[in-house]
Amino acid sequence: MSEYLFPLFAYLVGSISSAVVVARLMHLQDPRTVGSGNPGATNVLRYGGKRAAVVTLIGDTLKGVMAVVLARFLTQDPVVLAAVMGSVFLGHLYPVFFGFKGGKGVATALGAYLGFDPVIGGLLALTWLVVAVVTRYSSLSALVAAALSPIFVWWRHPVPAVVAISVAVAALLYWRHRQNIRRLIAGTETRIGK
Repeated sequence: MSEYLFPLFAYLVGSISSAVVVARLMHLQDPRTVGSGNPGATNVLRYGGKRAAVVTLIGDTLKGVMAVVLARFLTQDPVVLAAVMGSVFLGHLYPVFFGFKGGKGVATALGAYLGFDPVIGGLLALTWLVVAVVTRYSSLSALVAAALSPIFVWWRHPVPAVVAISVAVAALLYWRHRQNIRRLIAGTETRIGK
């Protein structure tokens, strides 16, 4: 029965906004009030610099890894693990500690996949990196990786609950990137390093 509390724990872990915490610790502006207003590593990079962005990225990734690895240590139930993956991701998107206004979830989703299966996580990270190097668009890199994630999951773990969560996470990532998609189509999206 206690296994069903794991998703709640994962949601609370996901609700810790690394960007906001890093901004406070490094005496930077709240990322929700500057730049794109998104509390994520890309926005922090634009106004806070590389160091703050890297720490934010690591924090967002680690919370995804931590929630899933801890759950895997305690249970092998694929339904529970899928729920944990989805919950830590939802926590980042809609954090209870920050008025349900969170980031886009790319790093946290990657962390959840790394915790669930390092091969899937590695393939997604490699996909993001290749697209980023070729196009210099962080958002496009995330969108391509999100589109491929259910395929990688199906290949490694053809379990309906896990595949369903990967599809739901990908769909939410696309929803959270809808403005980026419009800018990509219009040719006005900001490239990495600009």
